[in-house]
Amino acid sequence: MEKDQLLTRRRALIAGAAVLGAAGAAGATDTPRALTAEPAGSLPAAGPQARPALKPSAFRLLPMTGDGPPSSRPLRPPVRREPLLHVSGRGRTMVLTFDDGPDPRYTPTILKTLRKYDVRAMFFVCGGMADANKDLLAEMADDGHIVGNHTWTHPLLTQLRRPQIRSEIERTCDVIEDAYGERPLWFRAPYGAWNRATFQIGADLGMEPVAWTVDSRDWTTPGTGAIVHRVEHGAAPGVIVLSHDAGGDRSQSVRALRDYLPQLLDSGYHLTVPRRRYV
Repeated sequence: MEKDQLLTRRRALIAGAAVLGAAGAAGATDTPRALTAEPAGSLPAAGPQARPALKPSAFRLLPMTGDGPPSSRPLRPPVRREPLLHVSGRGRTMVLTFDDGPDPRYTPTILKTLRKYDVRAMFFVCGGMADANKDLLAEMADDGHIVGNHTWTHPLLTQLRRPQIRSEIERTCDVIEDAYGERPLWFRAPYGAWNRATFQIGADLGMEPVAWTVDSRDWTTPGTGAIVHRVEHGAAPGVIVLSHDAGGDRSQSVRALRDYLPQLLDSGYHLTVPRRRYV
């Protein structure tokens, strides 16, 4: 009986996680819109964006409107020219994202901290890491987090041929579906390096591209205080925060989350996850 209840809860959480009021389904060359958020091998290498950060878009990802099961499949996303950069929501809405995991050394503690404050986040996982730690993806599903695609080996996609790009992304979709229970609806290119082929293949596989507006730069291991300062200083309605739960020593990232998360909540910020609109 308890097992049946757990499975039912997990399915409901995953189903709700597909409900974004995201970007409208305009043409194949749409400008990016924003996320809609809900109220409440070897380790892949982390690193800086391959090019300067894109200017924030005027369009935003929309917030979730309900937790009920969808009545149909999500709208097929358009082929974008830029990744989505903001989240829309009432009041001081923000999204926390974690890249490169899951890593059994750091991800469980991050999940525990998020659970303590009843906060949902996005995890952009690498396929190789996800395949080796499927139990952590199942835990993310149980807690209502969103799992996105961050390729299999964290390569610089702009230097790969189309078949290689598709393999990196599609293999990761497969392992996420197996461990999380649903195929991913969101994709983030390693290093923030996007090109036409990446946008096209991601859309063909049913995913919206997501970037970030605040880089904690935790991958440089600058010290817990510096990470906390960057997140708190960059906090503003609609921002998407980039952090990491794998790809190196992420103990500073773990400690920083424990510090800035309650501070953001006390300051009136609402930490959300995006939803995809259904037909």
